[in-house]
Amino acid sequence: MIAKPAQYILRFDDLCPTSSRQGWQRFQALIEEFGIQPILAVVPDNRDPDLEVSPPDAEFWARMRALELAGACIGLHGYQHLAKSEGRGLVPLHRWTEFAGVDEETQRQWIRSGLEILRGHGLHPRIWVAPRHGFDANTLRALGAEGMDVLSDGFARVPFTRGGLTWIPQQLWGPVEKAHGLWTICVHPNTAKDAEVDRLREFLRGHAAQFTSVERVLAELRPARLSPAERLHETVTLWRMKGGRVRKWLRRGLRTT
Repeated sequence: MIAKPAQYILRFDDLCPTSSRQGWQRFQALIEEFGIQPILAVVPDNRDPDLEVSPPDAEFWARMRALELAGACIGLHGYQHLAKSEGRGLVPLHRWTEFAGVDEETQRQWIRSGLEILRGHGLHPRIWVAPRHGFDANTLRALGAEGMDVLSDGFARVPFTRGGLTWIPQQLWGPVEKAHGLWTICVHPNTAKDAEVDRLREFLRGHAAQFTSVERVLAELRPARLSPAERLHETVTLWRMKGGRVRKWLRRGLRTT
């Protein structure tokens, strides 16, 4: 049996009315040019000063509604995007997060409030996107209780089910050609350099037909529990990423001493 070619999903994080307007416009042009149906990870009630890059955009919510109408999937990107908890998450890449380590009832209140805000702006959030990969078993239960059953995270090469939710993996932070599997490319428009935009444009020119959407993934790929081989791949990838981050921190420390 011949494996199907790789499929890709494009995900944009940290979107809110004070996102970099210039940074976002560069990527919205690519979405429209290539007909991509991305995940738009929207912060409902941003309180993170690092995301206050441009003056509040009065048209932000209308832009999100228009993109959702064109096929984009709205993601609930946390609540206020504040990393004040030191809890250990299910994808332990960061020490400080917004949700991991917080009690379940508080998490459920935050999720409920976030959903109400997005829905109040005419959006229909379909997928959970945790800031800094920070979520735990309490988050999964809180999401399920609030009717959210899909999240974007994990390092497998196929969508899968775990903890009562469907996980659509997110493994890349830039375009990389893959032979097979499902790969989500996460982009941060606030901080992306021109070279990153150009690189993505070139990748889309050659691979736009391989980009899919959340709805097609859920309909066509039938997420199930991971096989032992995929669980091993996920574990090895996570440890490699953690090791890479440690080496990066060490190099940064050496340069400042």
